[in-house]
Amino acid sequence: MFKNYIKIAFRNLWKNKGFSTITILGLATGLATCLLIALFVTDELRYDKFNVHANRIFRINADFSVNGSLFKERQVPAQFGRVLMQDNPQVENYVRLSTHENILIRKGDETLAEPNACFADSSLFDVFTLPMVAGNAKTALTRPGTMVISERIALKYFNSTDVVGKTLLTDNIYPYQISGVIRNVPAQSHIHFDFIRSMASMAESREDNWLGNNFVTYLLVRPGVDVSMLNGYYQAAIKKYIASELKKVTGITLSDLEAKGGHFRYGSIPLTDIHLHSTLTTEAEPSGNITYVYIFLAVGAIILLIACVNFMNLSTARSAGRAKEVGVRKVLGSPRSGLVFQFLSESLLTSFIALLLAVMMAILLLPFFNELTGKQIQLDQFSDLWLLPVLLITALVVGLMAGSYPAFFLAAFEPVKVLKGKLRTGFKGGWIRNSLVVFQFTAAILLIVGTLVIYNQLNYIRNKTLGYNREQVLILRNTASLWVHAKTFKQEVLQLPGVEAGTMTNSLPTKMFENTGVYSKDASFSGGLTMALGEWYIDTDYFPTLGMKMAAGRNFSSQFPTDTNALVLNETAARLLGVSDLNERYLYNNMDNKQQKIIGIVKDFNSGSLRNKIGPMVFRLGEYRNNMAFRVKTANITALIAKIKDTYAAQDGMAGQPFLYSFLDDDFNRLYQAEQRTGQIFISLAVLAIFIASLGVFGLITYAAEQRTKEISIRKVLGASVSGIVLLLSKDFLKLVLAGFMIASPIAWFVMNKWLEGFAYRVNIHWEVFLLAAILAILITLLSIGFQAIRAATANPVKSLKSE
Repeated sequence: MFKNYIKIAFRNLWKNKGFSTITILGLATGLATCLLIALFVTDELRYDKFNVHANRIFRINADFSVNGSLFKERQVPAQFGRVLMQDNPQVENYVRLSTHENILIRKGDETLAEPNACFADSSLFDVFTLPMVAGNAKTALTRPGTMVISERIALKYFNSTDVVGKTLLTDNIYPYQISGVIRNVPAQSHIHFDFIRSMASMAESREDNWLGNNFVTYLLVRPGVDVSMLNGYYQAAIKKYIASELKKVTGITLSDLEAKGGHFRYGSIPLTDIHLHSTLTTEAEPSGNITYVYIFLAVGAIILLIACVNFMNLSTARSAGRAKEVGVRKVLGSPRSGLVFQFLSESLLTSFIALLLAVMMAILLLPFFNELTGKQIQLDQFSDLWLLPVLLITALVVGLMAGSYPAFFLAAFEPVKVLKGKLRTGFKGGWIRNSLVVFQFTAAILLIVGTLVIYNQLNYIRNKTLGYNREQVLILRNTASLWVHAKTFKQEVLQLPGVEAGTMTNSLPTKMFENTGVYSKDASFSGGLTMALGEWYIDTDYFPTLGMKMAAGRNFSSQFPTDTNALVLNETAARLLGVSDLNERYLYNNMDNKQQKIIGIVKDFNSGSLRNKIGPMVFRLGEYRNNMAFRVKTANITALIAKIKDTYAAQDGMAGQPFLYSFLDDDFNRLYQAEQRTGQIFISLAVLAIFIASLGVFGLITYAAEQRTKEISIRKVLGASVSGIVLLLSKDFLKLVLAGFMIASPIAWFVMNKWLEGFAYRVNIHWEVFLLAAILAILITLLSIGFQAIRAATANPVKSLKSE
């Protein structure tokens, strides 16, 4: 019997090739999309879980608010981890990391710039799971001048992992002996290690500077310790070690600070939460976002439901054509259960065929999907033990869900009415089908509105006035290698045609400031207002090169030798400090307590991401050569870059040094890679959802046309026009579009407002967005139903009426 059911199911699928193709294609597209989303979500949720002690590792974050200036960062004082372990037995171990940045490595006659370099304590291997390929994890980082490298780096520089004892020259000066080789860190890690230098090499790591937050510190705690317990340990440490230093430097006690609405505290974030839950913009590597994970899960579920709805609608559309088959089967004695099983077997067969096609589609689309999401998802993840049974169960559930309604609907036909041709339930009577189509339109409009809002926000970011001009600014990296020749190189580049201005700096507006200075309006740091300010060191050409404008006073100038002890504030800092005029206004720095004159106020500009408000900043004159920025204006930028590169290589000792450059607007755009990728994914998912929904609308208009064939024929005989009949068939669907729009609009407004709250500077959601979404939904609907409606309206009425 079962064999007979399957044989008939295959015959029916083959007999109705068009419908079967549309049904299987829609369902397969929905399943393939869900499979890719599942792989994406699984990859996101796996971050850092390769560590054996992942659930017992926490990172300490700093959170300060002093007189209105707010700072959140992932660095803490050098000795914070040590005293926490010393004073609290529940802290089993700790490890510090510092300066996770690029490093220069000598290879033969050339020097290469490599990412993922840091300093770390020898306890790194006790906290994190970083298996050794060569070397001893217990002693690898105990001595100064030693370094552990990754397997990838060992093969790149030595073609072997047997490299313990060999030496690499770093940053053109410092030789480091290789003491170990670790396996490559998995892609699902919030931080990657390729060059790990011993913390013993850093003198700063041994200093007792309790207000210097310069080290990323992770704690390994004993089982049962949670975030609230750790926060208690931090508060005790602040009172014991930091409170007196804070009062000494700022003139403020902790109680006074809290009374004014400020705070000075440290908090914990579990290791496995860093990638998806961290709100810091200064992470070592780009983070994910748990909100996006939830959104993609919801969208995947919606797309799968739309595909199931299509399955139901298309099966129901075929029901009128199979009504007489059901009637004959019932007359010949077929039980209702047998009919139900027959139709469910067809549904399950369709579902499993769609599943096979979906897996093939997912495999083919995976490279494109990886490029779209910036992931490195591999095909071997399909071999995960949980994936195969989940796919099979999904296909089974989808088949039963999608086939149940048509199966019971068809099996319930009364044979007498069917054989007399009286079975015409009509479109308006199918409230279940109408409800399902409303759901499809609701989902489609939700995705359209979401896509439009994301596009508007990204467009706003691209075009917002930032307070500086990021166009045509060439950024040169690795200029610190020029040493004493930096100024000479800068002047030579300024002589090149097409170069308008240039600056030498450590601070760029596409990067959040990392240095913080404490300033006061009086020398005693007690009675006056004390403020923590972002501290930038710049040269005299910085503001003009980047197009920043002065709001008051003047810029630094080489004509005033005393400017080495002068300050320029941004407008935010001036407001917080109450500096409204520059007539003999001074500040005092806690480092040297020197009186420093405020000579100017620069107009506010955004630094880092627009997710953060503009913070208070102070600018000081200083020579930092890490970067150079040149404003250029030329029709042949490639030729100009080549000339600058030649000038760079011609400097004494620069032969073989890497020439690294980028453009400021590209650096700015990289700040929003996550949002741009989210927008691209949203657009792709919206297109897929609309495509699948359009198939469902096509199925339903087919069903409606079949049910109303004789009505349409009579109307034509009585003189109805083709346009009138098309409008007749279309208006019912337009009502469903309107219903979907009414449901989707408030939901979309709420969800997208929540997303926009993550930006300090954002667009408002205007009514035009919803109007455009409605118009798009109507156009998509009309395109979906147009062909079938015109076909029904132009059919020969004689063919449908001759049986009467």
